[in-house]
Amino acid sequence: MNNKTKLRWGILGAARINERLMPAIVEASNADLVAIASRRPGAAAQTLAQYAPQQQQVKTYDNTEALLDDADIEAVYVPLANHEHAEWVLRAIERGKHVLCEKPMALTVTDIDEIKAAASKHNVKVMEGFMYRFHPQHARVQELIRLGTIGEVRSVRASYSFMMRPARMYRLTESVENGGGAMWDIGCYAIHSARMFFEHNPVSVTAMSKYVESGADITTSGIIDFGAGKYAHFDFSFERARRSEYEIIGTKGSIKCHTVWQLPGDVPVISWWTEDGRQCEEHLPAANHFRLEIEHFSDCVLNDTQPLLSLEDAKANCQIIVTALQSAAQGRVVKIAEC
Repeated sequence: MNNKTKLRWGILGAARINERLMPAIVEASNADLVAIASRRPGAAAQTLAQYAPQQQQVKTYDNTEALLDDADIEAVYVPLANHEHAEWVLRAIERGKHVLCEKPMALTVTDIDEIKAAASKHNVKVMEGFMYRFHPQHARVQELIRLGTIGEVRSVRASYSFMMRPARMYRLTESVENGGGAMWDIGCYAIHSARMFFEHNPVSVTAMSKYVESGADITTSGIIDFGAGKYAHFDFSFERARRSEYEIIGTKGSIKCHTVWQLPGDVPVISWWTEDGRQCEEHLPAANHFRLEIEHFSDCVLNDTQPLLSLEDAKANCQIIVTALQSAAQGRVVKIAEC
């Protein structure tokens, strides 16, 4: 076991997600924020002043390469534009940095294979940043399933949406091929959360999308076929009221997670019912899934353990996403290729 108690972090970008991520690193019991970098002059310093004003010792760079060359930094968080993730994850790995990359890890399965090979070569940890998985409410849902409360899982419905505001229109400026649109932004949550409850790999995907002029999808719905009559229904949009929920239907009942995107002070609610007449609404303790994600990844590095979310998991999620995009573009059911 490593005698160190804190992992030294750098943030590779001044993206809006720093509103949640930067305080999470500062508050984490086993992490130290060392530096933040941005290619926009002054943006790193501005972001630090806005989201962690008490952290006067944190270095700010107007050059992302300079942060990667900083020997004080052991791990980096990558919140750059979706199409840049794979490139900068690889650059960080080559500098010997451990990497937590904001979802999606990459836009192609081939890129994830390259990341996996590089991580192995340089002996570093790499994880895709699905922060929601670290909230205890999902462990409670999985516990109810293990207890047989709803019987065998037969289908999952995952729905994520919010109304696009002018400040967020950048999410629609690129085509889906370049990482733009709802699929790469919130659809990856829908697919990832739905996959959590199936033991087998899926066999095909059917999807349909509404596109904007850039070629980005603004709304997408579809079905993932896991075989043997088991399906995941996903639906996500930038033109519907805010929701982030999933429901699991089994042979004996159903469980619903009412809010996946939890804020630190929110009270999580899950509800379940069974065919024998039982009904329950559970109010769980509030938790900060961003901080829990940082603490988990830091612990994995400090104690040389494997992250909860493996690169194989990232690869499987990417495979479904690219298959769903192909289905929507071609208007047909598409079988999932062997990885």
